[in-house]
Amino acid sequence: MSSPKTYDVIILGAGGAGLMCAAVAGRRGRRVLVIDHADQPGRKILISGGGRCNFTNINTAPDRFLSANRHFMKSALSRYTAQDFIDLVNRYGIAWHEKTLGQLFCDQSARQIVDMLMAECADAGVEVALGKAVSELARDDSASGEAPYSMRLGLDRLRARSLVVATGGPSIPKMGATGFAYEVARKFGLKVVEPRPALVPFTLGGTQILFRELSGVSADVIASCGKTSFREAALFTHRGLSGPAILQISSYWQHGQDIAIDFLPGLPPEWLVEQKRDRPKIHMATALGSLMPDRLATTLADKIGLGGELANLPDRKLAGASTRLHRWAFSPNGTEGFAKAEVTAGGVSTADLSSKTMEAKKIPGLYFIGEGVDVTGWLGGYNFQWAWASGVAAGAVA
Repeated sequence: MSSPKTYDVIILGAGGAGLMCAAVAGRRGRRVLVIDHADQPGRKILISGGGRCNFTNINTAPDRFLSANRHFMKSALSRYTAQDFIDLVNRYGIAWHEKTLGQLFCDQSARQIVDMLMAECADAGVEVALGKAVSELARDDSASGEAPYSMRLGLDRLRARSLVVATGGPSIPKMGATGFAYEVARKFGLKVVEPRPALVPFTLGGTQILFRELSGVSADVIASCGKTSFREAALFTHRGLSGPAILQISSYWQHGQDIAIDFLPGLPPEWLVEQKRDRPKIHMATALGSLMPDRLATTLADKIGLGGELANLPDRKLAGASTRLHRWAFSPNGTEGFAKAEVTAGGVSTADLSSKTMEAKKIPGLYFIGEGVDVTGWLGGYNFQWAWASGVAAGAVA
């Protein structure tokens, strides 16, 4: 049997975090191999941002990420910032633009980001093996000074001094996503925070199923869960609720909780009473129609049950309607799951990882980066910035 091929670093996963880590490690003179079971690199990058990749957010800050340890992401994010990635994009001459809320997108194609990362890896001498899955992954403690990590890749035996797991989470399984990172973590004794779909649409049932008649209608709202709120668009679907505001708040939601929607964002509680004084002859649906799509205005007015001209409605009933419109409760019966989730919340416990290097505290040379870690960003480029930052953190030392 032939002797195994030995590398300084083997990275499992050719997504954003894995490729960034590989390029950084390779530039340090490390012999690096990236392995991915998919037949092309960066598959999630390619579909992100409508094919234009929302590659970072200029408002990146630790408080825009969820984790059991809200301080864990501070180190990596502070050492590789959104501006650092923008500088890299600019060096490659990739044109980009800012959309709402600090979100940055390629002018042309997400493929430019993948090509850039692959070029960085090529320049750093990184080897990439695609369309192949590893098996028989193990660690030999007796070889800890040499190359303790071993595995098979087809007929080849491989060994590595460091192993970086960058295989992501199970969101969007049609892209080949799996929970492999969690299997590896558990194999080596690391804890895993229960994974759940995040940035995902809600499903509605029961009496709220009547809102399905609004499928395709969107409106500017404030979506709230507990003490957390987001003001962006909400979209009614044939199954429930979606849109940026809903995807954002979904990361904070737990089964059994209500989602509150403010259909009158920014307006004072007395707005309807003021409308009665200023435009007494109009109906509720007409008043609401000045703020939102007519179909939504009509449906909300019907559900509130106040017909006729505003002049004929008592102020107390208008005040009650205003209260409901400012905090309309929906009770999701679930979400659309990992199939429609943009990312995964939960993952490899940050309690078992170094926040500076992403290395397992008790397993030398084992690193976890990217979405597989219990760090989840807001919608709008934050999760890509975590991929870049965590990849750099591990690549600088692995």
